[in-house]
Amino acid sequence: MKIGIVSDSHDNIEAIKLAVDFLNKEGVDLTIHLGDIVSPFCFDHFNKLKSQFLGVFGNNDGEVLFLQQKSESKLHKPPYEIELDGKEFILMHEPFGIDKIANEYNYVLYGHLHNIDVRKTKKGYIINPGELCGYLTGKKTLAILDTQVNTVDLKVV
Repeated sequence: MKIGIVSDSHDNIEAIKLAVDFLNKEGVDLTIHLGDIVSPFCFDHFNKLKSQFLGVFGNNDGEVLFLQQKSESKLHKPPYEIELDGKEFILMHEPFGIDKIANEYNYVLYGHLHNIDVRKTKKGYIINPGELCGYLTGKKTLAILDTQVNTVDLKVV
């Protein structure tokens, strides 16, 4: 399964459009957002993804009810555990205890820090794709996870 991973888009419509175009061209099966979408109107653009969408809320996602409506209930309260392609995932925004749980899941995905973090674990990876918005680092980044070959590629959009 090919999964696009984004986080911290913070209402940056230009960055969201770039990411949606990129992920559609890459042919990802699923896009995961790790929080801080911020405003529900961002789904006017995320809904143009050809892939499925799944995500968790971040600490700046204040309009929870309308975000749920616009996402068609595809956003969840973190931490959110899910099995995808026979692999165990935990999705969170803030990285609470990630080192302690790293070997309990194939993939520990988080955001919040706006910095890229890709670390191999005994079972898979810890992944923070950095920030899609590009506000703090100047780079609009995302990750592509291929669960079949267990690889993570970082991309600047």
